[in-house]
Amino acid sequence: MALYLIRHGETVWALDHRHTGTTDIPLTARGQEQARELGSRLHGVEFARVLSSPMRRALNTAELSGIRPAAEVTPLLREFDYGEYEGITSAEIEKTRPDWDIWRDGCPGGETPRQVLNRGRRLLAELGAQEGQNYALFAHGHVLRAVAVAYLGLPLNLCSHLMVKVASISILSQEHEISAIEAWDLT
Repeated sequence: MALYLIRHGETVWALDHRHTGTTDIPLTARGQEQARELGSRLHGVEFARVLSSPMRRALNTAELSGIRPAAEVTPLLREFDYGEYEGITSAEIEKTRPDWDIWRDGCPGGETPRQVLNRGRRLLAELGAQEGQNYALFAHGHVLRAVAVAYLGLPLNLCSHLMVKVASISILSQEHEISAIEAWDLT
């Protein structure tokens, strides 16, 4: 079994490094091109299921990639709810909270890191992944980190050490029945 964690293509807010959780920002023209390129990079991989966040940047990335079967939408893959930090950058947050860490502190008026991790765990439980099958998950940078940590059974704070660039592919699989990272943040 392999889980392909695929981050959506470029958006204007991603270019500006703005926290984009609940705001439904579309892909840029470059983001649309990146989505089509993802399809080329995934050519030949057969997927048992394809799941996507309900946000159009993720869903459009899945659609434009052309991989099959068509993406099933699940709210479990929506991005971290940034609450009061929606639309602003980490640098702006750190002006008032110099030691802020999203994976330790969460976001006022938004989700806690533990809630995001628990969504990742629920997704994995509901996926019902079977050995020998591939699964594609189209989503966002922070939630994909949480899914990875949930899959690997690692502590939540390790999410801080995982980078997930736009239009990247990360692959989680198993070696000798142990959950493992096969590839990470391939762009």
